[in-house]
Amino acid sequence: MKLENKVAIITGGGTGIGKKTALLFANEGAKLVITDINEESGRKTVDEIKALGSEGIFIKHDVSNEEDWKQVINETINHFSTIDVLFNNAGIYIIKPLVETELEEWNRLMSINVTGVFLGMKHAVPVMAKQKSGSVINASSVAGLNGAPGHVLYGASKGAVRIMTKYIAMEYANTGVRVNSIHPGYIETAMANYASEQTGHSKEELDKTYPLGRMGKPEEVAKMVLFLASDDASFSTGAEFVIDGGATVN
Repeated sequence: MKLENKVAIITGGGTGIGKKTALLFANEGAKLVITDINEESGRKTVDEIKALGSEGIFIKHDVSNEEDWKQVINETINHFSTIDVLFNNAGIYIIKPLVETELEEWNRLMSINVTGVFLGMKHAVPVMAKQKSGSVINASSVAGLNGAPGHVLYGASKGAVRIMTKYIAMEYANTGVRVNSIHPGYIETAMANYASEQTGHSKEELDKTYPLGRMGKPEEVAKMVLFLASDDASFSTGAEFVIDGGATVN
């Protein structure tokens, strides 16, 4: 098993990519700390982890709150003694034209998508550095690589995650801690449903925008996260891993 006895924190682990990753990690032998703002969905993920025969705990968590992050780290250490993997997955999505974007919306999205990733690294990476091993995977997006109408807010946040990843990867390169980012296109989750509603394009129309002819599935992203969390990616740090069915080739 690729993550046998490894301790992994997954933010936003109650649904979508976070949940699929948690269950895949459980099947690979990991011990899971699932955090989410939604207590019901987070606890359900933990129940499913335990049904697979793995260990897991749930912590209610606002990723934009530093005290919450301190609690997550402390409870993880108290329960499992270490941290081997951090998947900064939690995020929100807003599609709006520039002039219609309110400052409150900007601040809220940035606090979750950017500040949440910053705080996760700030508090988890030193624990990993002390033990001279660890892997951080930050959820960016193809929106952090290419421009698109209506995505100034979301794209700016994911671009920030992309470049933060590179700086922290270099800052901690000599400690045994690896830090990489993933860049999914549209994946069959609630975010894709929201995009369909906001753009007026059906799922079938969104599928056709991808050279492979379809959107991605959450489990396909989870497998990339597993690769980066495991020793299979032992020579990868500061890198961008794109999961977009060929959408950003040109």
